[in-house]
Amino acid sequence: MASDTTAEAEDTGTGTGTGEGTQRATVWGTFREAPLPVKTVLAGVLVNRLSGFLQVFLVLFLTAKGYSDGNTVLALGVYGAGAVAGSLIGGTLADRLGVRNATVVSMGSTSVLTAALLYVPSFPALLTVIALVSLGAQLFRPASATLLAELTAENRQVMIFAMYRFGLNLGATAAPLVGFALYNAGGHGYTLLFWGEAVIALVYAVFAWATLPARVGSAPAGAAAERDGTSGGGYAAVIRDRRYLLYLIAAFCHAAVYMQYLSTLPLYMKDEGLALFWYTLAVSLNGFIVIAFELLLTKLSQEWPLKVTIGLGFALVGAGVAFYGLPIGPAAVIVGTLIWSIGEIIGGPAVFAYPATAGPTRLRSRYIGSFQFMFGLGTAVGPMIGSWLFLRLDGLVWPVVAMGSLLATVFGLIAVRRPEPSPAKTADPVRAEAQAPVAAQV
Repeated sequence: MASDTTAEAEDTGTGTGTGEGTQRATVWGTFREAPLPVKTVLAGVLVNRLSGFLQVFLVLFLTAKGYSDGNTVLALGVYGAGAVAGSLIGGTLADRLGVRNATVVSMGSTSVLTAALLYVPSFPALLTVIALVSLGAQLFRPASATLLAELTAENRQVMIFAMYRFGLNLGATAAPLVGFALYNAGGHGYTLLFWGEAVIALVYAVFAWATLPARVGSAPAGAAAERDGTSGGGYAAVIRDRRYLLYLIAAFCHAAVYMQYLSTLPLYMKDEGLALFWYTLAVSLNGFIVIAFELLLTKLSQEWPLKVTIGLGFALVGAGVAFYGLPIGPAAVIVGTLIWSIGEIIGGPAVFAYPATAGPTRLRSRYIGSFQFMFGLGTAVGPMIGSWLFLRLDGLVWPVVAMGSLLATVFGLIAVRRPEPSPAKTADPVRAEAQAPVAAQV
């Protein structure tokens, strides 16, 4: 557990501080002083990922129902498409319905649709439910990130998003174990598995309804537009922000390169005759580094200029992937993974935090939703692009793929601007508690 000792940090105009006299955000200090809605969202991120073992067991479930390999691949594609679309729709939903309602819709629909998978009679209907359950689960992400940004002081944005990522990573790591336990407890069947996930999602939906504010940042749209000096709304306004478009492209390229360790790397290692042990070790090394060290390193990196932190993270991921191409056997796999894992824990929190402060306050959920859409799109198509390049370039795939990180680094450095401190923001998180519903203060 990180110490709660804080140090005074001067605002140099290049970091994330809000001014002279602000304090360096620590892990425990940030969580302890956060209002209840923020703590609810951080717990919800973990629950959302922890209950996300459906994707892990989807292939086994479809196979057990007698569907062909082709149908299974199609279902996985539909699941991925639903997840990508959910991030974009979630930004709109958070803006129009409010954070609490968007969260309840997301987790409530996930609960109902997950259980419904057990009783769908035909494959077309099953594909529809798979798409909807995947989309519904992702609706939560923009709403949760919007609330974290609204109710967290400027000088703690990077740290709070590091905690957000910690919940994502911890939940993703534990989800297969939880799913396997339910699968075994259900006699190697899927009824308890899917109903277990449905109950987890439903419990969080009820808890979110009781503790989250209906809306945050509830200034009228006209007033917000006048204050921010912009007109128009929705994703069209996001597209008009050319610098942010560069950031979205950078996020897509970064995600596509990052995902190569799950697709192209195992193909490459098999072609090179390297033992499965080395791949397993590399993946485990990444998981250990991210979960064990990202929060601790963020205590330091949050003081760096966002432009430098994001650019360094992008560049190290590319350098690690390029390292795979060196002809030094397993050492290339382990060292390369170590390099890009360090890049992930340096840049990850800042990459996720920046969209919340990149544009006008009234468009925050749209900026976040567009980022998560592009990042998700990169994770979806990146493996296909990498595998296609590997079949044509063999070992040369690594420097070619790493060019994507070079592009992300250049675009990221150009795109990231110094966020303007919001006049409505305060360094005292207790102020945000007043925005929560009465139930959140009991």
